[in-house]
Amino acid sequence: MRKQELKIVYMGTPEFAVAPLQALIDNHYNVAAVVTMPDKAMGRGLKVQASPVKQLARSYSLPVLQPDNLKDPVFLEKLRSYDADLQIVVAFRMLPEAVWAMPPMGTFNLHASLLPQYRGAAPIQWAVINGEKQTGLSTFLLDRQMDTGRILLQEKIAIGPDETGGSVYSRLMELSGPMVLRTVDLLLSGQSRPVDQNTLIKEAKPLKTAPKLNKENTRIDWSRPGAELYNFIRGLAPYPAAWTAWQKSGESIQTVKIHQAAFVAQEHHMECGKLLSDQKTYIKTPVPDGFLHWEFFQPAGKRILSVAEFLRGRPGIEDFKLL
Repeated sequence: MRKQELKIVYMGTPEFAVAPLQALIDNHYNVAAVVTMPDKAMGRGLKVQASPVKQLARSYSLPVLQPDNLKDPVFLEKLRSYDADLQIVVAFRMLPEAVWAMPPMGTFNLHASLLPQYRGAAPIQWAVINGEKQTGLSTFLLDRQMDTGRILLQEKIAIGPDETGGSVYSRLMELSGPMVLRTVDLLLSGQSRPVDQNTLIKEAKPLKTAPKLNKENTRIDWSRPGAELYNFIRGLAPYPAAWTAWQKSGESIQTVKIHQAAFVAQEHHMECGKLLSDQKTYIKTPVPDGFLHWEFFQPAGKRILSVAEFLRGRPGIEDFKLL
């Protein structure tokens, strides 16, 4: 089969899924249809917006499906009508078997980790949070469980000691298009040799997971060692950002997101989780093995500020208490 004859249904929603779809189009693959999330209200004005993938698909006049329910018989019948040979999933949703088992060549997913490590919704952030030295991309055939299918291809990249989740995201996004193309070419050639993930699991190296980020697991715990807190903050930067709660004397409790910080190891006997400042150039917080120096942060309802910007005209930072 020539690649122009291979009928593909592409599934994805956010910016990360745009480059692979563009690569397929640019390389003259036959994208029969695109499946993405329904439009939703976003931003302060709650204006209804199409997903980045839908916007790209519409610019090429590709058919777009936006099901609320992936098991809806009407959606399944419409999907089946495209008679796809292969389905490709990048940053979408967990698919029911009725969907992923539909095409004769199966469905493969692009995942932003070196599987079987970091199965789950937020693999990039958790790899940085955990201080990993490398991560990468994996393509694998979907099966009945999340991120457990047989691996087709993998590509590794190094994670720098000061990189953020955002910078790793951007680098992996640049690699996502070529990675999807290589996987499709491999499947089309008939030379793919899928690898069972169970053969890659080593008892001496426990599996790490990548659960969805939420309000609870992105909150800063000031009792943790400084190096862990530094990794936590950079892993969650710029989005959704690590946060803490603080309260100025006589005012209500508010949240503040820390976007950039530095850790200085130092022995001390201070209470962890306090705010210390010279009122001009620094804000720092004692942690068990040193001090976490705030650099850029965002009080609730405000823009991101440097420490100097925040302190300018704001005496009494020590009136704030971290909670």
